[in-house]
Amino acid sequence: MLWSINCVDKADMAAKRTELLSVHREYLKKWHAVIFFSGPQQSDDGSQNIGSLFILNVPTRARAQEFIENETFYRAGVFEKVTITRLRKGHFHPDLADAQ
Repeated sequence: MLWSINCVDKADMAAKRTELLSVHREYLKKWHAVIFFSGPQQSDDGSQNIGSLFILNVPTRARAQEFIENETFYRAGVFEKVTITRLRKGHFHPDLADAQ
């Protein structure tokens, strides 16, 4: 089943994100088999990352919780708020992601 993990950054976390980016990417590689989608959320003008979104295909909320509690940015205190929500796939058009 799919789980959405929506993370909102604390203020002024750009430098911390940059510092931890390579470690963060290594962590994501360990979970590659279950990451349906992941990416940074950005300000409207795209000038800064303001959070992260992860969509995982894992069997339980506990497994999604395990993922985020061990995630690099989470452990470093980058996130102000994290919400985990079960998700059911509705419309799916991956070709639109690169349409612009």
